[in-house]
Amino acid sequence: MAFEHHDEGHYTVVKIDESRFDASIAEAFKTYVFDLIEEGKSEIVVDLAAVRFMDSSGLGALVAGLKKLSGNGSFSLASAQPAVKDLFDLTSMDKLFKLHDSVDEAVKGD
Repeated sequence: MAFEHHDEGHYTVVKIDESRFDASIAEAFKTYVFDLIEEGKSEIVVDLAAVRFMDSSGLGALVAGLKKLSGNGSFSLASAQPAVKDLFDLTSMDKLFKLHDSVDEAVKGD
């Protein structure tokens, strides 16, 4: 499976186990995250450590997860690789998402 999750305190960490976060997995990611939210998970951290490439479909899936929570929790990102961080800067998505250097930093609520 391209995704897995575990709980760390009141946070749910969703790990993407693919190097490419693009149209081939974006819809499945949305479904996975939406299911977690519907189960009552409201503090989500997406672990991007394995992701080396992301396109607009991946960005859209992340935005969909954030919108699904609609202010009733948190949806943050952790461990983004340099190319992915550059994409967030270029698209100004770094202003929409809280980006953490690591999952540990994210779950500590810095």
